[in-house]
Amino acid sequence: MPRDLVVFGEDWGRHPSSTQHLVKRLAEDRRVLWVNSIGLRRPRFSLRDAGRAVEKLRMAAGRRGGAPAGDRARPSDPVDVLSPFALPWPGSRIAEAINRGALARQIRPRLAGRASRPILWASLPTAAAVTGALGESAVVYYCGDDFGGLAGVDHAAVLRDEERLAARADLVIAASPALAARFPAEKTLLVEHGVDFDLFASPVPRAEDLPAGPVAGFYGALADWIDVPLLAETARRLPGWTFCFVGPVLTAIDELAELPNVRLLGPRPHADLPRYSAHWTASMLPFRDCAQIRACNPLKLREYLAAGTPVVSTPFPALAPYAAHVATVRGPDAFVAALEAVRTDQGDRAARRARVADETWTARARVVADALERLG
Repeated sequence: MPRDLVVFGEDWGRHPSSTQHLVKRLAEDRRVLWVNSIGLRRPRFSLRDAGRAVEKLRMAAGRRGGAPAGDRARPSDPVDVLSPFALPWPGSRIAEAINRGALARQIRPRLAGRASRPILWASLPTAAAVTGALGESAVVYYCGDDFGGLAGVDHAAVLRDEERLAARADLVIAASPALAARFPAEKTLLVEHGVDFDLFASPVPRAEDLPAGPVAGFYGALADWIDVPLLAETARRLPGWTFCFVGPVLTAIDELAELPNVRLLGPRPHADLPRYSAHWTASMLPFRDCAQIRACNPLKLREYLAAGTPVVSTPFPALAPYAAHVATVRGPDAFVAALEAVRTDQGDRAARRARVADETWTARARVVADALERLG
């Protein structure tokens, strides 16, 4: 029987990350203990971080009283979820020593009675603190992001953790060629992101809050890696279009938000995204040229293609294999021209879907499962 996994990732259910997509499928034939985030940056003196600290303390108190207050797994979830108490202080050796013992004490009871030693899977570099403390049979580092360019991260400390974690790992799984090139080739496996093809390619009704007329759409976080000036200038030049954004706003977007043809719809459940992307006129990938984007392999690229809608994107390395099915643009002139072109000609939706039909998360998980079985 496949070995169990102890997975250190972001908070379970918070957003459909590549780790969650893969682990859901790996959990079909093995037990998985999912350990919610132990942090990638030091807390700041802010109401937001103070609230998070209070919540962590509440969770810890609930566990001491016998109630798993912070464990958010539902009966339908394929994994066992643990929301641990840990000090979010990357770079501090004192915090690391405390976390190593505290995490081991919280995790070991959840592993009791298992027939074999589990594999420790780390999707966050800060999990380096606990390697070797759980009696694991092997360590896997899943690198899905460039933590040196990711917003909201204590970069220097986290990159030091990543170096240590990669050195201890028996297997490194990287989500893009740029990420894979950073690790020893003899123990690194490239597994690019997949797509929930059936979800995005199946017919779905149009979202009720999607405006009529030509719509250029984007879902995901409006963060530092989004080219806000490019979007604003394109929207100004196309007053007959509506520019819709589904997701949280994590960066300054004043020049975009103030435009009359821009709609900020806020976050939506992942399962509802096809109701937008399958029905707007064009899907957008308006990325800045930055370190994170040069290393990324965005999930939404394959999801957009599976939906069949035309895609207009700025250039980035991971786009190259799909260039025949995407309008690649530089600057507002080209962006405007590409949108106007798809307004009258939607092209071959079936060809876009076919391009990613065999790149499912199930197929990716099979590759990962084979690699896990080969670990000593």
